[in-house]
Amino acid sequence: MNSSIACNPAAKSKKELRATLLEARLHAAREAANNDALSRRVLDALTVYAPASVGLYWPLSGEFDIRDAIGVWLSGDVLRRAALPVITGRGEPLEFHVWTPDMTMQVGEHRIHEPTSGEVIVPDLLFVPCVGFDADGYRLGYGGGYYDRTLSRFRAGGGKVPVTVGVAYEACRTDALLREAHDIPLDAVITDVRWYPERAC
Repeated sequence: MNSSIACNPAAKSKKELRATLLEARLHAAREAANNDALSRRVLDALTVYAPASVGLYWPLSGEFDIRDAIGVWLSGDVLRRAALPVITGRGEPLEFHVWTPDMTMQVGEHRIHEPTSGEVIVPDLLFVPCVGFDADGYRLGYGGGYYDRTLSRFRAGGGKVPVTVGVAYEACRTDALLREAHDIPLDAVITDVRWYPERAC
């Protein structure tokens, strides 16, 4: 498997490209060195951006498990806060509810674990999982559009807009990513190899 999918001529649609990238991600996730490197970059991003609150994600199959790194960050200051996404309805933006590593969880939409705090916050920094991404910060997700709607809502709301950092394996970088009018680029993407753009801050 190449270190990245620089160009996949067989991936003629988002569906086909998504399937290719999901397979590449599963392979990359099995390598302990990749996960160790991503954990270090998550902590590096937390140092660079110095947020008071962070939005993370509950890991699905093949996604980097960010929870341990966030737990380390939370333990460094009692005033720090973390939040997980909650799906309030199909076609709706995500809400971010306060989460702690020892919190009781519930199973929500798409069988994704959600916190039970009920406390909604807008995080200063939002870590966004990626199925795939390109060097300009555009991401490919699962196709539900939840993060696109959420980022649009933040930007249109006139309030706080979180810094967005994609989390991905280098194996999932692609130059074949199709962009649509509603796609919003992330501020940065971190992988097991580097930052995109290099040390964005």
